[in-house]
Amino acid sequence: MTTIKTRMGAEAKVLPSGVGEPAILEGAIVIGAGAAGLAAAHALAKAGVTTQLLEREERLAEPWHRRHDNLHLNTHRDLSSLPGVSFPAGTPAFPHRSAVIRHLNDFAETHRLPIAFGVKVDEIEFRGDHWLLRTSAGLKAARYVVVATGRDRQPFIPAWKGIADFSGSIIHSADFGKASDYAGKKVLVVGAGNSGFDALNHLSRVETGQMWLSARNGPSLLPRRIGKIAVHRISPVMASLPTWLADAAMAATQRLVFGDLTKYGLPPAPSGGASRLGSDYTAIAADDGAVDAIKAGRIIVVPQPREFSRDGVVLDNGQMIAPDIVIAATGYRTGLETMLGRLGVVDAKGVPLFNGAANDPKLPGLWFTGMRPSIRGCFSNARIQGTAIARKIVGQKR
Repeated sequence: MTTIKTRMGAEAKVLPSGVGEPAILEGAIVIGAGAAGLAAAHALAKAGVTTQLLEREERLAEPWHRRHDNLHLNTHRDLSSLPGVSFPAGTPAFPHRSAVIRHLNDFAETHRLPIAFGVKVDEIEFRGDHWLLRTSAGLKAARYVVVATGRDRQPFIPAWKGIADFSGSIIHSADFGKASDYAGKKVLVVGAGNSGFDALNHLSRVETGQMWLSARNGPSLLPRRIGKIAVHRISPVMASLPTWLADAAMAATQRLVFGDLTKYGLPPAPSGGASRLGSDYTAIAADDGAVDAIKAGRIIVVPQPREFSRDGVVLDNGQMIAPDIVIAATGYRTGLETMLGRLGVVDAKGVPLFNGAANDPKLPGLWFTGMRPSIRGCFSNARIQGTAIARKIVGQKR
């Protein structure tokens, strides 16, 4: 057995492994260097746990680099920073994606996190007392693994009938681009969740042609601000409430601010906003202009698409519309099935069955963080879950 000293100054024991397998890291491997992975790695290192951080991309914040130019956080700056690093003075209350990219890089540099870039993890295997990882950089082994690859890793577009025949453009909301690109275009947004309303908020400020919103379910929708108060500032209070009470508070706020949106064609939400976070992982949408456009008739709410043709989209009620561009705000997939499929720890959509401090006692040492939406927002949740996982691992090591 050998002892190494980490960059954080902690001593790490690397134990001998089986023939042909790598030495076992007596610590943790964190997979994914987004906000959740960075926060977990920092919490683990701070707790004295030797940590390696694997990132498949060649730089930090790659998904943020790829997202559209208009993207801002829906969570407030003061509740969206990682430990020990703040947004610079003058950063808007809801930071632009460029500020988020800078923040993630500042955090990694400040805490000197040991990130190995360009390392893709293909499969994780449980070996009874440790985990074996098959990666693009060879085999790796560790006592603990924290998966932080993100719940929005792979944009998802349904396989609508006739989609290949459509003469217009179909894009995922992740590839929204610039709002000005839609000037004069007829646009259909499919999906009334967080991504759908984000696109509509930006489009409401552009002189487009007709816009439609296809909504299968009504949204859990809150304004970005009430007067001068950023609504997200009260998220810690909302997160502390029982689910039924948080549901009631959000529903009352939505009705008070927007009125009865069913009058404009939006179906009622199937359940409360807090409940949906836990049941189907649907994030709470934020309005910043879309509702006014709906009420003004600039955005018409329509049923779900039934099928596509060359010239348009047939809706579930038989109506035909002819958009130039269809924006599929239809969610994401985790893409974890290949990596974890044989372990039986993900559901039909690839979402882990446990998250944060919870884990499967039959698979000790495997943790997930940042895989579900939260009332608090992803950054606050990353801090909380990273600390909780580190505490659990330290407790197991004693």
